[in-house]
Amino acid sequence: MTLDQIRAAVASGSWALTRHARERAGKRYISDESLVHILAQGEILEDYPDDPRGPSSLVLGEDEGGRPIHAVCALDPSGALVVITVYEPQPPKWLDERTRNPKGGVV
Repeated sequence: MTLDQIRAAVASGSWALTRHARERAGKRYISDESLVHILAQGEILEDYPDDPRGPSSLVLGEDEGGRPIHAVCALDPSGALVVITVYEPQPPKWLDERTRNPKGGVV
């Protein structure tokens, strides 16, 4: 998956959240409008070509207030973008929004 594919899907409105992503977004006060901004302006941090759910990518973006947000996304067979989960990268799993804790979150 490329940023161009992500941006095209978002721009065309061809995207959806899984139930899990919808719940996570709600708990973290991430609106659909913020998610569109995050995906349209974001960057791919990691690719997961062997994800059992299908090839996916971890996107890092910032909401309108500058809060870093991660979104794990995949493309369904029709080319629509599916947001699998969204969250704020935080310790102990993340040292900062770009860097995983090498200890895997074990402190």
